[in-house]
Formats: sequence, structure tokens, C-alpha cells
Amino acid sequence: MSGCDILTGTEIPCPPSWAENPDYQGMDSYFGGTPPLSKAIGYLVVVGFGALFSVFTTAVVYMDKIFSGNATVTSEHFNTAGRMVKTGLTASVIVSQWTWAATLLQSSNVAWNYGVSGPFWYASGATIQVLLFGVLAISLKDIAPSAHTMCEIVRARWGKSAHITFLIFAFLANIIVTSMLLLGGAATVEALTGVNYELASFLIPWGVILYTSAGGLKATFMASYLHTMIIFAVLITMITIVYIQVYSSDQIYDFLNQTVSYSSEECQVLFSTDGTVESSFYYDDNNKKQYACGAVPNNNSGSYLTMLSADGLMFGIINIVGNFGTVFVDQSYWQSAIAARPESAAKGYLLGGICWFAIPFSLATSLGLASTALMLPISSSEAGNGLVPPAVADHLLGEAGSALILIMLFMAIVSTGSAESIAVSSLVAYDIYREYINPEATGAKILWVSRVVIVLFGIFMGLFSIALNAMGLNLGWVYLFMGVVIGSAVIPLWNMMTWSKASGTGAVIAAWSGLVLALIGWLVGAKIQGESVTVATLGTNEVMLSGNLIAIFSSGIIHYIYSKFIDPQDYDFSTLNENIHLVEQDLSGLGDEQQDKKVLKRAKRWIIRRGYLLTFVLIIVWPILSIPAGVFTKPYFAFWVLVSIAWGFGAAITISVLPLFESQDEIGKVCSGMLNYILRKKVEETYAEEEPAAPAKTLEEEEPAPQAAKALEEDEHTLVSQAV
Repeated sequence: MSGCDILTGTEIPCPPSWAENPDYQGMDSYFGGTPPLSKAIGYLVVVGFGALFSVFTTAVVYMDKIFSGNATVTSEHFNTAGRMVKTGLTASVIVSQWTWAATLLQSSNVAWNYGVSGPFWYASGATIQVLLFGVLAISLKDIAPSAHTMCEIVRARWGKSAHITFLIFAFLANIIVTSMLLLGGAATVEALTGVNYELASFLIPWGVILYTSAGGLKATFMASYLHTMIIFAVLITMITIVYIQVYSSDQIYDFLNQTVSYSSEECQVLFSTDGTVESSFYYDDNNKKQYACGAVPNNNSGSYLTMLSADGLMFGIINIVGNFGTVFVDQSYWQSAIAARPESAAKGYLLGGICWFAIPFSLATSLGLASTALMLPISSSEAGNGLVPPAVADHLLGEAGSALILIMLFMAIVSTGSAESIAVSSLVAYDIYREYINPEATGAKILWVSRVVIVLFGIFMGLFSIALNAMGLNLGWVYLFMGVVIGSAVIPLWNMMTWSKASGTGAVIAAWSGLVLALIGWLVGAKIQGESVTVATLGTNEVMLSGNLIAIFSSGIIHYIYSKFIDPQDYDFSTLNENIHLVEQDLSGLGDEQQDKKVLKRAKRWIIRRGYLLTFVLIIVWPILSIPAGVFTKPYFAFWVLVSIAWGFGAAITISVLPLFESQDEIGKVCSGMLNYILRKKVEETYAEEEPAAPAKTLEEEEPAPQAAKALEEDEHTLVSQAV
């Protein structure tokens, strides 16, 4: 079969992918309901990689304990990693935590739908929260350095009612984030390998339970670094293949223009069984197009090559509002700030946000745009299920491409999953068990509770994701819904750390009122727009946007008015840390050097200036500068692609090399300790072999004096040390 047999006798240009693979003609979906990979590969990745990382990470933590002098793991160290994590590892952990399955899948889906604006709005709309959280991170180091959780700070400043309120919101955030991980992860594993969804939902959490419960936050950080390196390795591979090895930006530009040049009738002929409009499957039963062919609705000139996209902008707003909740209300981000050195907290979050930007932006600019440029037979349902990246990877690399995407996804799932597990265990151990059940709990008890909760939470979330799937809720629905549920807690938490007048009573009222108003607006919006309240009508962009906006802004307004005019406070932040108590007197990261107020003030000024500036650039300046371009020219698009490639490579190098460079002393200690242990053992064995056998003692012979025996032992030890 030649490249375009189905178009014989017509003047319709042949889609680029057909010339490369004629079998695409007449296909109504890329995967055709058949997984591209075998079940064996699915089990190998889900079970094999989980076991491998558990063994490897546990071994690394063990070697660090034995050979670096960190033999004692206290409950403080288990939940805070010693509060001495450096900038590079902090940034790596932030990238790992913020890279969800949705980051890899949804970003390419919006590129498939909206063109170049989709990857940009996904990346910028979810980067600014991390940049701004750096302000809270350094504030935490200044006013609450002894804290283990954000809810401890709430309790110390606002009391029991506020503590219970924000503890509920924190748990909701953890459950929603983990639900999205498992919903997207299990669905993708099933689509790519055929592994049963329920089984995948249950198996995936076990990939993180073992090493997280064994090594705590430090093990999570070490594993996150490895996960991040693998994610960036696959990212760089895909960028290189699309824009350097196989195609160029000019070719992709021409292909994208060709895609939108087809008329509706021509698209129907292309996506048909025999080259006729009558046999076309281009439209569904509701007359909505199912494939990337023809002009893009609500885009300037119907082009993929423009930032002037109404739907892309709407998605960007939802993305911005919704993701504030999943950063500011998620204990895992507070925990990373707690674990970081004071000087590393601000820099780590800023660097992490900048490096994370490259993952959705660069990946979707390559794989997402390539899917529409090549006109692969990816249906809208496949795109919605996150199958754009594996489809393009499979087209370019065969099964190896699908396997790389699957591994990349699994890394994203387990890295964020481990962070959520340790976050929940800290909340239960410190804010429930220690606060309300056993106030006199010892460090050993706290450690035991933390480990048990990690196991129980993993099992619970596997079962919960199965229940959500049975209710008909998918990754995309939950992703848009998250801001409705937890958005009302964002501004009160920000005010708690930065505004002395913020009222605790006002915060409680604002959080609950904002949630109720958001739910009412969300339900009413669905009723007005869809005439009935269903899962489908509740999940539209417009309805979700209304709920998200009501949640965050109503809460902020209520808290401001109550704190300003009804119950104004004049809180002294210098007294906050006095109300937070350590379980054990593990003062690592809490010395005078780490609490230097001048250093903290300078770091806070540094992050405020850069965090606000970068936020302004990403969501205001960059889009505005793109407006005059209208539909991108070929040189403009080449520059756009160059930025994505450079950002991807720069982020990969930075996030891979910096943690190793900063930790060279610790790595050297472990290697030196291992070498000394091995050499000492060999010398001792050699010395024992060369020592002549002493004659058997008689009953008359006296035992050597204790002093002589001790001298002999010291001589042996000196000899071994000199040999080493």
C-alpha cells in the first residue's frame, strides 16, 4: 500500500504520518483498543521498579546511617530529614512532587486541543504557585523553625478550632492529589499494557510504601532525586528526537499549517473507511470533531501556532486558581520547606519552579504539537485519556517509545505518592496522635505511628481510587474540581504567615464559607448551563471555573473583612515558635547559625523580589509579548521551540548536577566509610592468617594481666589502622 491510497483520485494533500506508515489510513483510533505493550511489561514496571527503588533507596539510607555517622533515626529526623537539606536537593524534590501524571499527560492533551498556548498555560499556570510558596517557606524558617506540619503552626497561632478546620482541608488536599495520581496512573497502565485497572490501583502504592516507611522523609528525598533524573532523561530524549533527529521546527511548522488547511469535507474524507464522506467517522454523534484536522475553534485564524486562544486562556485561569490549593494546602510542600536549610528554602523553591516549568512546556511543545502536525489518528477520547505522549512516542520509537513514557509516568506517580504518604503520616502523628490522643508520646511512639500510617494510607488510597473510577470520575474531572474543594483555605494560610492582623476566627469562617459558596456556585452553574446536574455538566470548563474562582476569592474577601473590621489582631510573630515543641531534643537545623535573623531577612527579601517578578513575567509579560505575533511566523516558531529545548536541557543539567555537587562531602563520607570498612576487614583477615598459632596453655600457665591484654588489643588496633 502506498502512502495515500485512500486519497487516490482526489487533490487532498497526504497527511505526513501516512507517508511514514500507510496503515494509519482508515484507523478510527491510534491504539484501536489494543495495548501497545504486553501485560508482562506492565507488571515489570509497576512491581519490578517499585521493588527496585525500595531496595535501592533503603540501601542508600542504611549506608548513610552506618558510614556517615547518622546511625540514630529519631522521629524528628524521620519527619524533617534533619532540617538541613540543601538547595539542589530541595529543588529536585519540588520538581518531583509537582510532576504528576497529569503534568505529563494533560499538558500534551491541551497542546493537541489548543496548540502552542496549551503547553505554555499549563506550565506557567502551575509554576507561579511554587515560586510564591518560597515566600512562605522562608517565613516558616523565620517564625516557626521548630514546626513539623503546617497545622502545628495553625494551632500555635489560632487555636484548636482553626487547627481542626485546616487539618481537614490538609487531608482533603492529600487525598485529592493522591487520587489524581492513581486515577491517571492506573488508567494509563491499563491503556498501555492491559493490566487490570483495579489491580494497578492496588499495586502502585506499594512501590512507595516500603522505602518511605523505612527511611522517612530522607528516603523520599533520595528517591525523588532519582525519579527526577529519569523523568528529565526521557524528556530530553523526546525533545531531541522530535526537533533534532527526525524533524525540525520548520517541518513541524509546515505540518501544523497543513493540518489546519483542510476543510471539513476534506477531513471527513481523510478520516473515513473508504475515502468517502458517507463512511467518515470524523464527527461523533453530537457533531463534534474527533481528530486533529481542520481549523482550531476559538483560535486566531484557526491556527495551532498562536497564543490568541480563548479556550487556552480559560484553561490557564482554571489551572492557576486550582493549583494554588494543591500547593498552599498540601502538607508535602510545607514539609519540604521544613526540611530545607534556611538559606536553601527560598532558593530551592525558586529553582524548583523554574526547572519544573520545562517538563510540561518542553514535553508538550514536542510530543503534543507533533501529534497534531503529523495528524496521527488519535481520537479525542484517547487524547482525553492522556494517550497523546505514548502515541507519538510509539510512532517515533515503536514499543520502546511507549515503554519510555510508561516508565516516565511511573516515576512521576511514585515520587509524588511518597511525598503525600510522608505528609499524611506527619499530620496524623503530630496533629492527631500527639495533640489529641497521647500528648506525652515519645519519639519511638511517633516513629511507630508514622510508619503505620504510611502503610494504611497507601492501602486506603488504592481502594479509594477504585471507588472514584466506579463513580465515573476520571483524572481530568478531579483535576478541575480540586480548586473548588480546597481553594478556600489558600488565602487564610497565606495571611497566617504574613499578616499580623489575621484573625483565627475569621480564618475558620472564611475557609468554610468559601467552600460552601463554591459548591453552591458550582452546582447552580451546572444547572444553568446543562439544565441538569450530572457528572458531565459539573465537569465543563465554565462550571469548574466559576467554582474555583468563588472558592479562592470569596474566602479571601471574607477573611480580610473579618480581620480588618470585626476581629483585628496584633500578633507578635516572635512568640509563635515558643508554642511549638519538639518531641526529642534533636536540634539539627535549629542552631544559632541557622536562625540568624539578618540572613533570614536577606533571604526573604531575595525571594519576594524574584518570586513576584517571575510570576508577573510568566502570566502577564510573556503572554502580552506574544499577542502582536498573532499567528506565529516560521522564525518566531523556531525561536519558541529553541526556548523550549534550551529550557529543557538547562533544567535537566541543573537538577541532575547541582544536588551531587552540593552533597559531595556527604557522598565522600559514605564512599570513604565503605572503603575503610572493606580494607579494615581485609587487613584483619590477613593479620589473623599470618599470626602463628600459640601453643596450648597448661593449667599451670597464668592468664595475662588485664593491663597486658588491653595493651595487646591496642597494638593490634594500631597495626590495622596504620595498614588502612
